[in-house]
Amino acid sequence: MPLQNADVTKLFIGIDIHKKSWSVSIRTELFDHKTFSTPPDPEGLYDYVIAHFPRHDVSITYEAGCCGFSVGRYFLGLGWQVTIVNPADVPRMDKQNYQKTDKIDSRNLCKQLKKNNLRAIHIPTEEQEQFRSLLRQRTNITKELRRVKSHIKGMLLFHGIKIPTNYDNANWTIEFKTWLSDVKWSSTCGTESMQSKLRTLDFFHTEYLSIGNLLRAHCRKYHNTDYYLLMSIPGIGGFLAAAILSECGDVRRFTNEKQFSSYIGVVPGIFNSGGSENNLGVTPRANTILRPYIIERAWIAI
Repeated sequence: MPLQNADVTKLFIGIDIHKKSWSVSIRTELFDHKTFSTPPDPEGLYDYVIAHFPRHDVSITYEAGCCGFSVGRYFLGLGWQVTIVNPADVPRMDKQNYQKTDKIDSRNLCKQLKKNNLRAIHIPTEEQEQFRSLLRQRTNITKELRRVKSHIKGMLLFHGIKIPTNYDNANWTIEFKTWLSDVKWSSTCGTESMQSKLRTLDFFHTEYLSIGNLLRAHCRKYHNTDYYLLMSIPGIGGFLAAAILSECGDVRRFTNEKQFSSYIGVVPGIFNSGGSENNLGVTPRANTILRPYIIERAWIAI
C-alpha cells in the first residue's frame, strides 16, 4: 500500500457559476476557509489557491449549465480533480427549496464534494463539444423549418385559400412550393408576405441539408470506423450514426447496455412503495435529441 504524503492536505472548492460572477466556497479537511464572489476567471481562482493553499490536493465542482465544460477542462489541465454534476442530482435539504442564493448553492456543492456525495457527468473534449454544437444547430434549424411551414399553411387558412388535396400533406414537394409561389393575392402585400415566407423556407431548407452533409462528412473523416459500425445496425442511417457519435462521443465509455439506455432515456420510470407499484412510463430524464431519433429508427427496424 503506497504511503500518502502527510504534507498534502485535500482542498475542496464548490463554485456556483454564472456569466458575470462566480460564488466560490473553499474548505479543507479540517475547516471552512471562506465563501466569496469573484469574476468569472479560472486563472484568477488558480492564482488565489496557489497563493493561499500551496501543496494542496485540489478537488473542484460545479453544476453543468450554460457555461459549458471549458472551465472544467482548464482545471483538469492543472491536475486538479474536477467533478461536474447534473444540477438535479445535487443533494439538497428541503429548506433550500425556499432559501436559495449563490452563496448557499456554492457552500452546499463544497460540502457535498467533501462528503463524496456527488456523481460526476462525462466531460467531453473540446472537439466533441463543438461537434455536438453542430448537431444541435441542425436540430434548431429543423424546428425553424417546421415553424415556417406552419406559418405558411396558417396564412393560407387565415385568408381562406384552400390547399389542393394532393398537396395537403406533410410532404413539401417542388410542385407544392411552385403552387405556393403562384398563388394569386388581391394585393401586393399578400404576395410579398408569401414570397418572404418562401425565401425563409428555402434558406432553412438549404441549411438543413448542408449541416446534415457536414455532420456525415465529419464522421467519415474523424470517426470512420465507429460511423460505419453504427450504420451496420438495422434502422440506423448516416445522420443517426453522426448524432450518436456527436452526443455520446466514444460509446465505449458505457460499460453495458443499461448505462447507454439510461443515458438515452429509454428506461421506465417506476414508483414502488409499501408493496404498491406505479409505472410512470418512460423516464423524463433523457437525452431529448437522441431519444426521439432512436425510437423512430427502432420502429423502422421493426
